[in-house]
Amino acid sequence: MQNSSHALIAGAGIGGLTAALCLARLGFRITLLERSKTLEEIGAGLQISPNASAILRDLGLLPALAGKALAPVAIHLRRARDGASLARLPLEDAEARWGAPYLLLHRADLQRALVDAVTKLPNVTLATDCSLAGFAASGTGVKVAAMHGAIRFTYEGACLIGADGLRSFVRERLSEGGARLPQLAHRVAFRALVDPRRVPAAMRLPESMLWLGPKAHVVHYPLRGGSVINVVAVVDETVPIDWTSEFWSQPVARSDVTARFARFDRALRDLVAAATEWRSWPLVEREHLKSWVKGPIALLGDAAHPMLPFLAQGAAQAIEDAAALQHALAGSHDIAEGLATYQSSRMTRAHKVQAQSHRQATIYHLSGPAAVARDVAMRLIGPERLLADYDWLYRTQPTLGAPAH
Repeated sequence: MQNSSHALIAGAGIGGLTAALCLARLGFRITLLERSKTLEEIGAGLQISPNASAILRDLGLLPALAGKALAPVAIHLRRARDGASLARLPLEDAEARWGAPYLLLHRADLQRALVDAVTKLPNVTLATDCSLAGFAASGTGVKVAAMHGAIRFTYEGACLIGADGLRSFVRERLSEGGARLPQLAHRVAFRALVDPRRVPAAMRLPESMLWLGPKAHVVHYPLRGGSVINVVAVVDETVPIDWTSEFWSQPVARSDVTARFARFDRALRDLVAAATEWRSWPLVEREHLKSWVKGPIALLGDAAHPMLPFLAQGAAQAIEDAAALQHALAGSHDIAEGLATYQSSRMTRAHKVQAQSHRQATIYHLSGPAAVARDVAMRLIGPERLLADYDWLYRTQPTLGAPAH
């Protein structure tokens, strides 16, 4: 690979920023094209499982997150109706078991660490307020037209990586038949940050706690040393998606959220009521693409494989993509060949995570006799076997540059 190669990356979210760091290690000159004027926080809490934290560690980012990241001692599953404990999966030995720590992070803290790392590199340029207007493969790579406000610029690079999220411009232009935007979402997430002083000590434990109910569930965990509690409440509900708006972060009345959980356990109702501001987020699923790659152009993260959050793998899989991209291009002297290798190394796994996330949604939201059977099964299976079900997902991936264990 020529050190003078120029990589264009559309999108400066977690996937795009991680990809910039990974490709910069290969000697690429990087230009990040971000359509937002400022890199603002979207969402709140993230669960960074070991398959992703191993890559962040390899990139040297964990020291920058020290004091901000929290390692939970367990994942605790409870029945939402009455608070009964169904299973408590210990995570104290997460690093020994899977090769890297399990971390809880505020999205803004991870994004800041990534931005700080990127801006320190002389071979990376971050251009904000920059919207793609078109692109085409050329004899030497790819040409990209972009608008900086009202001014049109042309960029030339060896490759274009579309890390531009659910509303991916690159996906829309690259795919054949897979770019159709869904008009309905069948699940909605409500997000809030809660002052821990407003809830009892039992709700402030350093755990990721999941409450499973009929057609709904709630997950909450502390962030930033326990100074705030991240709460996500998900319900089965069909809603229209307005692709012209910032639909992933719309304000919603507090009473609208509390009403949806009025029949759940008192402790959970009190937690939901303790939030002063809620935002809604329709959970979007998109059709699988036959290919993420066309010549010197490739998709990454949500642009390639958006997934439901029931395995908490959206950010983690984008981070895996970035590391796989580095690994594939490091082993190839041809950009198109390297991108094809990247796709073949990632597509099967990403599709499996998507499918398992969808399956987990069904399991979490069971009702009636099916929910009773699920609860009994969880108790009978026990924490060790339930943890083993995550080994395939959490164990560090040797092909991504992280150590295998």
